[in-house]
Amino acid sequence: MALSKLTLAALMLPLLGAVVASPTARSITHSTLVTRDDLLPEYDYVIVGGGTSGLTVADRLTESGKYTVLVLERGAFQNSSSVWTVAGGISAFLDPNLLFTFQSAPQEGLNNRSITVMNGLLLGGSSGVNAMQVLRGQQEDYDRWGSYFGKKSKWSWDGLLPYFRKAWNFHPPTPELVSQFDIKYDSRYWGSTSNVHASFPTFLWPALKMEMAAFGDIPGVKYPSDSGSGDAGAYWHPTSFNPTTVTRSFARPGHWDGIAAARPNYHTLTEQRVLKVTFHGKRAKGVVFVPADATDQSQARTVKAKKEIIMAAGTHHTPQILQASGVGPKKILAEAGVPLVVDLPGVGSNFQDQPFNIVPQFNYTSFPFHPDTSDLATNQTFIAEAAAKFAANRTGPLSVAAANCAAWLPLRVIAPQAWRDIAARYEAQDPAAYLPSGTDRAIVAGYRAQQKALARAMRSKGSATYNLILGGASSNGAAVYLHPCSRGTVHINRADPFFSPPEVDYRALSNPIDVDVLLEFTPFTRRYFTETRLKSLNPVELGGAGANATRDQVEAWLRGALIPSSFHPVGTAAMMPRHLGGVVDEKLLVYGVKGLSVVDASMIPDLPGSYTQQTVYAMAEKAADVIKVRA
Repeated sequence: MALSKLTLAALMLPLLGAVVASPTARSITHSTLVTRDDLLPEYDYVIVGGGTSGLTVADRLTESGKYTVLVLERGAFQNSSSVWTVAGGISAFLDPNLLFTFQSAPQEGLNNRSITVMNGLLLGGSSGVNAMQVLRGQQEDYDRWGSYFGKKSKWSWDGLLPYFRKAWNFHPPTPELVSQFDIKYDSRYWGSTSNVHASFPTFLWPALKMEMAAFGDIPGVKYPSDSGSGDAGAYWHPTSFNPTTVTRSFARPGHWDGIAAARPNYHTLTEQRVLKVTFHGKRAKGVVFVPADATDQSQARTVKAKKEIIMAAGTHHTPQILQASGVGPKKILAEAGVPLVVDLPGVGSNFQDQPFNIVPQFNYTSFPFHPDTSDLATNQTFIAEAAAKFAANRTGPLSVAAANCAAWLPLRVIAPQAWRDIAARYEAQDPAAYLPSGTDRAIVAGYRAQQKALARAMRSKGSATYNLILGGASSNGAAVYLHPCSRGTVHINRADPFFSPPEVDYRALSNPIDVDVLLEFTPFTRRYFTETRLKSLNPVELGGAGANATRDQVEAWLRGALIPSSFHPVGTAAMMPRHLGGVVDEKLLVYGVKGLSVVDASMIPDLPGSYTQQTVYAMAEKAADVIKVRA
C-alpha cells in the first residue's frame, strides 16, 4: 500500500514541529523570466534544472558576463507564503503545488509497501520545500569521496571547506541564547558573503538544554566546537533563513532574485519538461523539451549548447533524462527502445537515501519545561503571544523552523558491544550478493570499494551512523539512519521513457547489515531516554515493537514502519572512476561523451553523515569553478 504525502507529513511532524500561521508572501521586485519565444537558438551553457545546484551554478557562470546561460526548470516561479514561512519548518512540504510526487516500486524488504517519492517543483528546487536544517557531514565523508580516485583528489574535506564557506552567510546565535543553552559555534568554519543565509532563531525551547546535556552522560559522545567542524557528536546548528526578514533562504533568493534580471546573458524558462539531450556523434549538442503539462512531443523544442549541457535535475530525474538520451545501461535502453549513445551501466544505479521512523517514541510523564512545541498547537494564549511577537519584530517561537540541535553519533557509540562484529561481517560480504541480480561487474567493483570505505567508517570515532533529532517537546524519538548499506536503482519506464516518472526502487533493507545496525538503534535510544539524566522526567516508551520485544519483533516492526527516505537521495550518477561504475569523473564530465556534465546530488558517490542541503550548495560552488576552468 502506498504511503500518501499527508501520511509522510504526519510522520515528520515530531521531527519538525507544528505548522503555524505564516507571513504574507514576500514581494519580488526584481525578477525576470523568459518565454519560449524569447529563447536564443544557442547558449554557451544549458542547465537542466533550476534547483539548489542548478541556480548556484548558473549564478556563478553568468557573473562575469562572458557566457550565456539558459536554465530550464520543470516547476514554476512560486511566491506563496508556504514557501517563505520559517515557523514549524514544513509549510512548503505540505503545499501540493510545490511538490512533484509519484510512487516507488513495492519494497520487498518493507512488506511490499510502495513509498511516495517527492521532489521540489518550483524555481529553487528542494531548497524551497525542505525543513531548512543546515547540516554538514564529517570530514571523513568528503575524504572518502576523493579516495575513490586516489590520495591526490581535491574532492576532500580540505578541497570542499572553502566552498562550504563560500556557499553560506553565517549568522551566530544571540549572546543570550549562547549563555542560556551553552551553544558552541566557531565562525571560522563559515563565510559571510553569500546570499544564502544560515541563521539561528531568537528563541529555543527550554527542554533542549537538558536533552543536549543528556548526551554527555553517554560514553564516547563529544560536543564539537561547531556544527561545521566536520566532527561527529552532539551540536547546535543553524537553519536556512534570512535573519532580517525571517523568511526561508533558498536557492532562488540566494542565486536568482535580482540577479537574472540584471544579467542579459542569463535566461530562465520555467514549467518545461526536458525529455532528452541530443548528440552529434558523442558530442552533446542540445536539449529537447516540452511544456511541463504536455503528454506528447507535438510541442517539442530544441535549444543548443555551444560549450556544455549541465544536468541538475536531481537524483531521480537526472538518470531518467540521461537514459532517455541514450546514456546508460544498454540492456535497459534496448528494452525501452532508446538508441544507445554510450553504454554506461552506472546511470541509475547506486541509489541511496536515509531511512527514518526507525525508533520508538518516548513520552515524558514528568515534564517541567514550558513552553514546549505543543503549546503552538493547543495553547491559544501562547499562540496569540507568539504571533504578536513575530508580527512586531520577527522574533520569538515563530522564528523556529526545526529544532536547532541534534546528535550525530558513531556506530561504536550506539553499539559498543556489536560494532566490531557488524563492521567485520559487512566488509566480508560478497559485494554482489545483495545488489540486483545481473548487476554489471563495474558497479559490483564500485560497491566493493564503498564497502571497504564504509566498513572503516563503521569502526571510526569520526564518522556518524545514527542521528537523533531533538524537538524540545514532551514526546521525542525521531532518528535517521545516515549510511545505509542497501543500494537501489532509478530507471526509465521502459514503456514510456519520456512522460512517465522514473521507476524508483529503494531496495530498502535488501542488505541484512542494515537490519543489524537498525536493531542497535532502539536499545541505544532507550538508553538515552532512560539511563541518562532524562530518566528524572519519567519517560514512557510508546510505539515501536514494545519495551519487551524480541529482536525478531523489532525487525518485524521495522519492516512495517520504516520509511526509506528522509528526502536526501543521492548516487545515481556517481562521481567515481568508470571502472568502479562511475558516471562522471572528478571534473563532473559524463564518461564516454563530450560536453555533458552533472552537478546535482546524483553525483554524490555515497551519503554524507548529515542531511544533504549544505553539501549540495558547497558541491555546486566547487562545480562552477571546475566548469569555468575548462570554459
